[in-house]
Amino acid sequence: MNSSTVSATAASPRAPYGILIAMSAIGPLAMNMFVPSMPGLQTTFNVSSGVVQMTLTVYLAGLAVCQLIYGPLSDRYGRRPLLLVGMAMFVAASIACALATSIEMLIVARGFQAVGGAAGMILSRAIVRDLFSREQSASVLGYITMAWVLAPMVAPIVGGTLDQWFSFRAGFWLLACVGSLVFLAVYARLRETNLSLQQDASIIRTTLYVTLLKNKAFRGYAATVTYGSAVFFCYLAVAPFIMVTVRGYSPIDYGTWFMCSAMGYMGGNFASGRYSTRLGNDRMIRIGNLLTLAGALLLLGFALAGFTHPATLFLPMALCAFGNGLTIPNGLTAAISVDPKNIGSGAGLTGFMQVALGAFVSQGVGYFQATWIHIGFWVMAIMALLAALAHRSNQRQ
Repeated sequence: MNSSTVSATAASPRAPYGILIAMSAIGPLAMNMFVPSMPGLQTTFNVSSGVVQMTLTVYLAGLAVCQLIYGPLSDRYGRRPLLLVGMAMFVAASIACALATSIEMLIVARGFQAVGGAAGMILSRAIVRDLFSREQSASVLGYITMAWVLAPMVAPIVGGTLDQWFSFRAGFWLLACVGSLVFLAVYARLRETNLSLQQDASIIRTTLYVTLLKNKAFRGYAATVTYGSAVFFCYLAVAPFIMVTVRGYSPIDYGTWFMCSAMGYMGGNFASGRYSTRLGNDRMIRIGNLLTLAGALLLLGFALAGFTHPATLFLPMALCAFGNGLTIPNGLTAAISVDPKNIGSGAGLTGFMQVALGAFVSQGVGYFQATWIHIGFWVMAIMALLAALAHRSNQRQ
């Protein structure tokens, strides 16, 4: 163990949990608060559902691409400066979203909002790994995720209420205020945790990324996280369309039922925090994948059987979310621990894979579901199966 690891471990009891929760929640908060407003944008801007879906797809694409940059930059310049830049961009982009006069302007602003919000998501993982060992990191990430998932859980209700009482713009003004508070907290309270800066690290570490992808262990863990996360991202495209457009429920109804899946994810994160150190990453991933697959198959079965009650949509997803709550913290920790000298870059590449596939499947489902209502349920089941197979293959190596 080198001196920097000793220092980081010594500092871990004073880890800035509150700031880590807030800065990692800002990206998911912005994504989930806006979702209930998406069906109404078709009328507001007189565009198709596929065009409206771009506001989510571009957001996810922004989250994906910039993670390849934040990781290496934070390895070179530190976590704190990148966080400050990201939070400032998030605030400015949220204001631009609130002032958007066309769907094109909203889509572009959402992309910049994602770039800013991704700083907190990706760098919070790197900071946790800076401060804790591999097994401890999975436990800490589980507890942190359990805490910050409360914000995305409430976000659809808040977003739906603001949309119904005012307009979709009100949610973005609220996000600008929240982002400003996070920026001030990072500036005032967060110390630098990367004690081994790599002055020669390039912005896009293509060679390192190729090396990581050639590593069977990294590839297996990253694939498990990627496919498992795709189940949730696909759900974000399916649920509002089914609830609001097809079944005629209000955005507030969607936000209320969404709490079921958020509670499931929080429960899985709690279990990760409590049992990851005891059971180990791989066992937790295996259990999580099986639960996610079971929930996805239930969703598909209920849809094909013609059940229309919201419980048949959201309760199976709660089981999927619980499984993701077990798989994702442990899978991420295992993936970025493959190369302890390049934690930020490993986290960035894993995050890119995770969100890039999510953007692809959510846009694809959003485009085709108007003519094939059940496509999203099929895709979710396939993604859950691939996640389980990826980890099983990894364990056989």
